[in-house]
Amino acid sequence: MKVILQEDVAGQGKKGDLVEVSEGYARNYLLPRKLAEKATPDALNAYKQREKARRDGAARAQERARTLAEQMKDMVVRVHAKAGSQGRLFGAVTAAHVAEALKAQYRLEIDKHKLVLEEPIKQYGRHEIKVKLGSEISARIQVEVGE
Repeated sequence: MKVILQEDVAGQGKKGDLVEVSEGYARNYLLPRKLAEKATPDALNAYKQREKARRDGAARAQERARTLAEQMKDMVVRVHAKAGSQGRLFGAVTAAHVAEALKAQYRLEIDKHKLVLEEPIKQYGRHEIKVKLGSEISARIQVEVGE
């Protein structure tokens, strides 16, 4: 029996997937617990429309990410920090600091979790960091740490 999952089901699939399961499993477990619905013609039509909308949304998000990556190609983000006599910072510059600087300088809202720093920046100077913008789309920006 074909069913459309309403919730993630271990061993079967994720929410929104169209799966083939045994009739007894569907009738005795999935349907009573509202984990799935029968794949009737109306339900299949709604499923196809949701899938098309999801694919279109994903395509638009990918295009926005590509555009943003192109814009970020030549960006230099300046972060101010205090340091000792040899340029070693008191503390460190983290992804959160870089995200705040991007928002202040370029009006870009980038989540700090999308900024990839191998380790926090602890020296004055220019550092290159990676920004994950989408699946398989990333950009590199320069972070200039100074006084």
